Amino acid sequence: MNEDQTQSQEGWKEVGAVSHFFDKIAVAALKLSGELKNGDKIKFERAGIEQVVSSMQISQQIVEQAKVGDEIGIKVEGVADGQKIHEGEKVLKAI
Repeated sequence: MNEDQTQSQEGWKEVGAVSHFFDKIAVAALKLSGELKNGDKIKFERAGIEQVVSSMQISQQIVEQAKVGDEIGIKVEGVADGQKIHEGEKVLKAI
């Protein structure tokens, strides 16, 4: 996603969407439409969960950053019991 594209919410920009959520281990698979790196603050738009990216994986390999088009796995922190992250849910990054 580039600077010209509209922001989803003030102070946030879309960087991807959830392609799958593994609720038993609280891991989301994301398809990225923007760059993401460790230390970035993200928000799952529908669930309202905010967290700082502490680790991510591509094909079960730990990476420090990911780019547009990458499919990554990320541990979702702060998921309440029974709470779900939905497929297609937008993932936003603080700007």
